[in-house]
Amino acid sequence: MTTFKVGYLIGSLAKESINRKLARALTRLAPEHLEFAEIPIRDLPLYSYDYDADFPPPARAFKAAIAAVDAVLFVTPEYNRSIPGGLKNAIDWASRPYGQNAFTRKPSAVIGTSPGAIGTAIAQQQLRSVLSFCNSPQMNAPEAYIQFKPGLITDEGEVTDETTAEFLRNYMAEFHQFIVRVYTALPRNI
Repeated sequence: MTTFKVGYLIGSLAKESINRKLARALTRLAPEHLEFAEIPIRDLPLYSYDYDADFPPPARAFKAAIAAVDAVLFVTPEYNRSIPGGLKNAIDWASRPYGQNAFTRKPSAVIGTSPGAIGTAIAQQQLRSVLSFCNSPQMNAPEAYIQFKPGLITDEGEVTDETTAEFLRNYMAEFHQFIVRVYTALPRNI
């Protein structure tokens, strides 16, 4: 079976982010045919089309990292009922300049956690809208809105609640199958 490289973006810039813990857990629970690498967004300057002719080095490296993976997993918090500005900025860099969108035909999935009862539902819906415009095939189901409670995920990424662990394991298995389906329908060499 083919192994796919998955780049994951963590929407929070905070080092102790609960979404960083979730990302660690997801990489631990994923099927063996998914290989993970974080694609950091922290060092990206604010996007402006003034840079389109010559991206600064952090933006070139970021865009190259997106191009080097087979799929992208977005692990995002919700800030003020929306996606974090840093994540939107990263997407803007990867999708520019016009005609050189790094997300085109690249499978993606969205997940996130928050202490609130609805998890990151609103941010995820807004992110899905942006990714649709970027022509990124998205895994629409299962959806995953994780309410984070203290101790749910350790700093090492171990999920302490077996029901949640099983749900996340299934989510990652579904993501793997989604990637397979996308590349069956849209072969990469076209």
